[in-house]
Amino acid sequence: MRVLRELLRRPVSLFGTVVIAIVLTLALCAPWLAPYAPDDQLFEGLSLEGAPLPPSAQFWLGTDTLGRDLLSRVMYGARTSLLIGLVANGMAVTFGLLVGMTAGYARGWLGAVLMSFTDLMMAFPALLLAIVLAALLRPSLWIVALVIALVNWVQVARIAFTETSALVERDFILAERSLGAGHARVVGLHIAPHLISTAIVWGTLGIATTVLLEATLSFLGIGVQPPQPSWGNIIFESQSYFTSAPWLVFFPGIAILLTALSFNLVGDALRDILDPTQRGRD
Repeated sequence: MRVLRELLRRPVSLFGTVVIAIVLTLALCAPWLAPYAPDDQLFEGLSLEGAPLPPSAQFWLGTDTLGRDLLSRVMYGARTSLLIGLVANGMAVTFGLLVGMTAGYARGWLGAVLMSFTDLMMAFPALLLAIVLAALLRPSLWIVALVIALVNWVQVARIAFTETSALVERDFILAERSLGAGHARVVGLHIAPHLISTAIVWGTLGIATTVLLEATLSFLGIGVQPPQPSWGNIIFESQSYFTSAPWLVFFPGIAILLTALSFNLVGDALRDILDPTQRGRD
């Protein structure tokens, strides 16, 4: 509750929290709130020349080139983009914490191997690596989530390694080990709880990166495949109509921008709130 109160007291994080709440509500309630099904091709959604219709009282965000309601597709696209963001980032944070804690606690040759592998992965451009992996595998929602997780765990692993390496030298850890505590007890009761705030902060910040990366892969045609809507493939399908029907690109682009910005704002605020070294610096 203290964290929530701190978030709501800060105007910037309050804005991010409200936007995230709205996007989550629209995504979860899309089957009931969307005026049409995302794949319904509506005859009245096209002009006499077969062109998409601009925003109007009937179609609030206009229609796309097949006469589908853009508002409905953006709302259903939020479900896809946020699902990938949560799943992919959850896997990335979990794997990164496991690698970082193992390397920081075990040290020796095992720690050196794990962190060398982490540094090797960090040397590859994340977007390029994601494009290669997505191109090699058959694109689908879960494959895209897996690909994004495989390129986003390294930063979490490096931070978890640094924090774990410092913790194992603390007096309370040395005292616990001198009393005969096993590795599982030390890690589970004394190290892992200290990394919860790190997991929360990076879990929030990482969703913004994940949403952007998913949109990029879908825009390039190697992410979520039509007819399943995502914000990235909505823009991909409409890119050639950017000048004649700019609303087809503008509205999903705004959704990506606001969502990524909001998660970044909330993540930055959580880092300040949960990190004791940041308190009193505002």
